[in-house]
Amino acid sequence: MPRFFVDDIDEGNICLTGSDAHHIGFSLRMKVGEPVTVCCRGVDYNCTIRGITGESVTLDLVEKHRCAAEPDIEVTLFQAVPKLDKLEYIIQKSVELGVTRIVPVLTRRCISRPDSKDFTKKLVRLNKIAAEAAKQSGRGIIPTVEPMVSYKQALEMMKALDRTVILYEEEGGVSFGEAGLKGAKTVGLVIGSEGGFDKEEAQAAVEAGAVQVWLGKRILRCETAPITAMSILMFLTNNM
Repeated sequence: MPRFFVDDIDEGNICLTGSDAHHIGFSLRMKVGEPVTVCCRGVDYNCTIRGITGESVTLDLVEKHRCAAEPDIEVTLFQAVPKLDKLEYIIQKSVELGVTRIVPVLTRRCISRPDSKDFTKKLVRLNKIAAEAAKQSGRGIIPTVEPMVSYKQALEMMKALDRTVILYEEEGGVSFGEAGLKGAKTVGLVIGSEGGFDKEEAQAAVEAGAVQVWLGKRILRCETAPITAMSILMFLTNNM
């Protein structure tokens, strides 16, 4: 069933306009009576098409329920900026796995070092990738890709979360199962770029309240680590 996202909804008068209406009428060639799902803030509204014009599609509500694909925790991925193609892959797969927002972070060992203005220009495409992944995977929200921040700014953002985990391959880390995730409703994942984190950055995260976690003796690529971490996190919190 096609899925469309809206920011607000009037249950008595559900209407899709703009590109969504065009997609239904012209690309999908849907007809009156066919089913459509409208997603708003984690709730699925299962509807049927009442009417179609060139500019709008009106819908009749059949039932609504919390989106079964939405996790019951909010996960923020603090991803040190990798090369653009890797970042696009990370965004797509982490959205499929249940991330709530992605915060690109410029760290000391980032090989790719775009300035803020250049990176901001890429946000439209990156958020489009997130939206497409959300539709494909049946999410109830569209996760956001936020503007790039400094590591110092990211540390401040982490302090507002219930629990933050930083992946760091050096000794001193615990397993994911020992990271104290039980009961956490907001969780941060801090993951390095191709060059990883230096010791000072890892220590700064710990001092900000993060738990240092390692994923075993094999060194994972920067695009593999967030996917692995998201999968483990969702499993441990019963959100698979």
